[in-house]
Amino acid sequence: MIASAATRPTTDEYIPYYGRYISLVPEDDAIEALERPLGDMIPFLGGLTDTQGALRYAPGKWSIKQVVGHVIDVERVFAYRALRIARADRTPLPGFDEVVFADHAASDRLPLRALADELELLRRANVAMFRGLPEEAWTRRGTANDAPISVRALAYVIAGHGRHHANLVRERYLSA
Repeated sequence: MIASAATRPTTDEYIPYYGRYISLVPEDDAIEALERPLGDMIPFLGGLTDTQGALRYAPGKWSIKQVVGHVIDVERVFAYRALRIARADRTPLPGFDEVVFADHAASDRLPLRALADELELLRRANVAMFRGLPEEAWTRRGTANDAPISVRALAYVIAGHGRHHANLVRERYLSA
């Protein structure tokens, strides 16, 4: 990987909605941004019990296990988008309904440790994929969910989305 190409995306590489996730990523290198949470989020999740994993901060809200399942699903979809765009596939990529995914993932039936392990393995695989991209792939742009996005923006969205949900778990679920 050439570090010069894996830098912070410019605002014309993604729609404004994704700025909320990208703004949570202070690193100027996409690989570092993806690797850093492994040292924080995975041990944090591993330190929670299955009883804590079943917590919901309000009626009708996802449990912590469902939040982790959601982060896994979104990371898979966004990494797939990044791969397709990095490989110069010009096919517009469809959106997906994360609520439907969460409803059908049945994450609550799994041990929280298993979900944390899956997230760690997925992130390590995605870091390897991004690390292996040629320089020119990082700035390639494609269309996903009817919106333009670049490969490096997708890397930052993945990193920021996970951080967003880790923050929510700490603030809304475990602060009481």
